[in-house]
Amino acid sequence: MPAIFAFDAYGTLFDVHAAIARFRSEAGPDADRMSEIWRLKQLEYTWTLTLAGHYADFWTLTERALDFSLARVPSVPKALKSKLLDAYFQLDAFPDARAALRALKAKGHRTGILSNGAPNMLKGAVDAAGIGGDLDAVLSVDVLKMFKPRPEVYRLVTEHFQCKPSDVTFVSSNRWDVMAGTSVGFNGTWVNRGKAPDEYLDFPPKQTLNDLSGLAALG
Repeated sequence: MPAIFAFDAYGTLFDVHAAIARFRSEAGPDADRMSEIWRLKQLEYTWTLTLAGHYADFWTLTERALDFSLARVPSVPKALKSKLLDAYFQLDAFPDARAALRALKAKGHRTGILSNGAPNMLKGAVDAAGIGGDLDAVLSVDVLKMFKPRPEVYRLVTEHFQCKPSDVTFVSSNRWDVMAGTSVGFNGTWVNRGKAPDEYLDFPPKQTLNDLSGLAALG
C-alpha cells in the first residue's frame, strides 16, 4: 500500500453535525433538518462559486450557509447562531479518526489533511481534537482560491509530499470527493458512514469502508 494517506476533513475526520448535537435541546425538533441544510448549502456555495470563477473562504461560506438554514428552518432560534459557529470552529473528531491516524503513524506512514477548510478553521479543529501530532501536513484550498473537486486542489498533496498520485491513498466520506481524487490517480478510499448507494461508477473507489477503524489494516 502507498505510504501517504491524505484525508478529507469535514465529514471524514470531523463530525459536521457535532455543532448542532451540542445544542439539540435548544434547537428543538427540527435541529437535524437545519444541520443537514447547513451542510448542503455550505457545499453548494463552494461548487457554484468555483464554477463561476469566484472565491470566498470556507468560514465565510459556512456562516452564509448557516444564515440560510436558520432562515429556512425558523423553528430553530436564530439566537443560536454564534454558539453554533463557535462549535463548528472546534468540531469533534470521530473517535475512529484519532485511532486510525495514530495506527498509521505508528507504522511509519505519512499522513495529511486536504480540505476546503480555511487554515484557521482547520487549525481550530485539529487543535481541539488533539490530532496535530499525527499529521504531517494540513493542506487548505485557500492557497489556490478554489474548491474541490477542481483537480488543482488534489495536486496540493503530490506537490507537498513530492510523490506520484499512485503513492497516495485518499480517504473521504464524500463520494464526489473520492471520484475527483480517483480521477487524478489517487487510490480512493470511500468511508461510507451513512451507507449511501454508490455513484460515479466510472471512478470507483479502490476500497469502501464503513468507518475508519479498518484503515490501519490497509497500511
